[in-house]
Amino acid sequence: MDRNEQTLSLIGLCLRGRNLEVGEEPVEAVARARDARVLLLASDAADNTARRVRRFAEMGQCVWLRVPFTKRELGLATGRASAAVAAITDIGLAVAVVRRLAEAEPEKYAEDLAKLELKAKRAAERKSEAAQHEKNLRRGVKRPKKQTETPEERKQDRRAGAKAERGPRKGEKTGKGGPRGKTSARPVPGEKNQRRSGTYEKSAGGKTQGRTASGKAAEGRSGPRKSGPRPFKSDRPKAKRNPFAHSRPVKKGKGSFRKKES
Repeated sequence: MDRNEQTLSLIGLCLRGRNLEVGEEPVEAVARARDARVLLLASDAADNTARRVRRFAEMGQCVWLRVPFTKRELGLATGRASAAVAAITDIGLAVAVVRRLAEAEPEKYAEDLAKLELKAKRAAERKSEAAQHEKNLRRGVKRPKKQTETPEERKQDRRAGAKAERGPRKGEKTGKGGPRGKTSARPVPGEKNQRRSGTYEKSAGGKTQGRTASGKAAEGRSGPRKSGPRPFKSDRPKAKRNPFAHSRPVKKGKGSFRKKES
């Protein structure tokens, strides 16, 4: 058996393993779905067929080859009277077929063989990664987190963030916020609540001028508002609850009470 017969028998093996599509319409379908790995064109196929096969290969991002077999020889290998186009959908079988062709004509098929071997290597890597991922899922193993910084750098960043949140302390030198050696002004106790209730108004000199209109209206309704923070809920006086508020009324019948003895 020569090399051409071995290659044809390998193509027939692809057909028996359901990894081969024969004909223009099936080849176009697998090329559109990007399931084709290599397209085989007969040596005596027409130019229009070659142009369509080239378009199928660009569509499916795969390799196409003109094999040294006639349409009759390719058809006999695939169980038909004649076949001009065939597509192999398995990457391993595609590499095996192109390797047989490269052994016979290396200057013609060596470049295409290198492309297919690279694709086969990447496919094997993806398959092994998927198998390892499924194994980790069954075992409950999680992927370790990437540590981009050391623990010391993380601690320094945490300290810098806490320092920026609390602001400069008394006697601490400020940076861009003001001149060096001066401290930042602290708010007056109760000032925030006074501003919220509308009873605080600050002048240009920093002194209070009096109460606003809303503050006067509030004072007329419920007396002067107390400055300072509001008491906690635990310190507020609690209203007495009725223990029988949600109880059902008792239906009085014959046996609900005793008759008074006369």
